[in-house]
Amino acid sequence: MTISNWRETRLSRLLATRLPVMATGLHWLSNADYVAAAVNSGMMSFITAASFADLQALRDEIQRCRELVGGRNFGVNVSMLPKLLPGDRTEEVMALILEERIAVVETSGRDPSAYVAPLKASGCKVIHKVPQLRHALKAEAAGVDAVTLVGAECGGHPGESPVGTLVQGVLAARALRIPFALGGGIASGEQIIALLALGADGVAIGTHFLTAEEIPAHEDYKQRLIDAQAGDTTLIMASVRNTMRVLRNETTETVHTLEREGVNDIQQLLPHVRGILGRAAYISGDWQQGALSVGQGVGLATRMAPLADLIAEFEQQADHALQRLCP
Repeated sequence: MTISNWRETRLSRLLATRLPVMATGLHWLSNADYVAAAVNSGMMSFITAASFADLQALRDEIQRCRELVGGRNFGVNVSMLPKLLPGDRTEEVMALILEERIAVVETSGRDPSAYVAPLKASGCKVIHKVPQLRHALKAEAAGVDAVTLVGAECGGHPGESPVGTLVQGVLAARALRIPFALGGGIASGEQIIALLALGADGVAIGTHFLTAEEIPAHEDYKQRLIDAQAGDTTLIMASVRNTMRVLRNETTETVHTLEREGVNDIQQLLPHVRGILGRAAYISGDWQQGALSVGQGVGLATRMAPLADLIAEFEQQADHALQRLCP
């Protein structure tokens, strides 16, 4: 990459995208409409496998997305629990991915080693998402094609020893040989240029795209994100070593109270943080309920708009940032 062609990097070449940007998987929200809008705007994006109750529903969504992208590549997000537990569907989901010949898989959670070889043999690119460099190095050794490192600012799970995105970038650029993207608090084109300058090959964005028109969530929820400040997120569930950055609301106050009282049992917290509560909030617009994954970049959200408009604005911001550097 050179300053004059920031849109072309090792990551964009790997993924055959116009931009080195990934609209990362969003639980309950990354459906065919959203993913296709991202892909058709020049990014890579991922249908979230965990959002579908059964494999046939996931297969149907994949096939619908295929029709919407007109031959372009798109991906599937496979979020694996840190430990293999009864009811885990990873094997079945991976088999479906192979059958459907998905172009890119975004994995997270536990070690993806068991799936890397068969996925790559089918022509699929494997991107593993991690919160720390040591996990990225392990994924690199396992043969993944690229990694995404998320910083402490990210929505969702920043790990148990969160490291800021800027620091992650420098550490990764000095240690990794494979392409890597940075995620966590990224909500502007200026940040894209800054992270590419650190040595990243691209970025992964989640929170900022939650206000896209294609996101299947209530307008009241999206408006809350537009009204939010960068400080309107908080960390919960550190007591059970499952730290999450989420939007401050009535649920987080309840969870904080329980944790201050010494609760360190996931079963006692689960009634307040179940994923189904978040899904209900997206449908109803009642953002006070549920653990809603939101990163600190929410403070830069300004409007609801088509995803294509949001990424076009990013491109303009990035170009202007370069003009300031090289007037």
